[in-house]
Amino acid sequence: MKLERLMTITILLLNRKRVQAQELADQLEVSLRTIYRDLDSLGQAGIPIVSYTGMEGGYEIMDSFRLDRQLLSFEELTALSTALRGLASTKAYDSSNMDRLLGKVGAMVTQAEQGRTGEGHRIHIDFTPWKNSQEDQSRYDSLRKAVDERKLIRFNYTSRTGDEQGREVEPMALVLKNYAWYLHGYCRLRSDYRIFKLSRIQELEVQAGTFIRREESQEQLNERWTPPETDEKFAVVLQFKASAAVSVMDQFDNQDIERLPDGQLMVRTTFSSESWLIRTAFHYMTDVVVLEPAHLAARVKQTALAIARQYDGLNTE
Repeated sequence: MKLERLMTITILLLNRKRVQAQELADQLEVSLRTIYRDLDSLGQAGIPIVSYTGMEGGYEIMDSFRLDRQLLSFEELTALSTALRGLASTKAYDSSNMDRLLGKVGAMVTQAEQGRTGEGHRIHIDFTPWKNSQEDQSRYDSLRKAVDERKLIRFNYTSRTGDEQGREVEPMALVLKNYAWYLHGYCRLRSDYRIFKLSRIQELEVQAGTFIRREESQEQLNERWTPPETDEKFAVVLQFKASAAVSVMDQFDNQDIERLPDGQLMVRTTFSSESWLIRTAFHYMTDVVVLEPAHLAARVKQTALAIARQYDGLNTE
């Protein structure tokens, strides 16, 4: 909707020094013409947006501007409050600071709207990681302090391949993604920026020495996170038993699912790697058959036979 898009543009401009129109178009998935119309609408609404030309050009809001309550509806304030409460569930922020922030949001609700504040609790957002032990919380607290105070850290890290190696890292930022915490940092062993999953960090030591933060911005660090687009996607056809219907609905787009008369489901979709397809097939075990492409169906079969051979000679009765 246009109102939601205008709010998103306003918030982006308030939190960034300067943003290019193409970046806004890409993030909001609309055309440049639409972005130009939206910026014009914001200007007519009284938001002082300034444009700059050239290589470093773009759009920004004058420093003197502050977001006014008139730009936020009750529903938007409720959504903001709900999102903040969800963030508070991660224990990522000091509870007193979060309470003050929620109080400021609540103060923007008018007297007439006070009776409706309970409506926000109809939706609950919980960002709490699935694995959230006291050890995890302690590790997170130590890393957050190291990031804030620019303290060097040392730890043993286990890679995806299972290799464990000591690292000395300049911690840059903590990121919550898909119910797991990650650390952005500059690894002195690799002489480059790296992303570390907190659950694989062991024997963490925060050093006394500090470091000068490198110029890489948070936006640039996030770009390193995003995998490059690949043209290697390939089409597959999967047939699922009816017993797997719920899981199939959770994983695949409805437009890719065909329901067969006998209750089974045919899924026509794409995968970006063969290994990911094989992992998916074994996730569903005997509830799925790879129909196409034939060579990948053969690889799934070969992998299943290799797994079976690992149990040869074992007493499995």
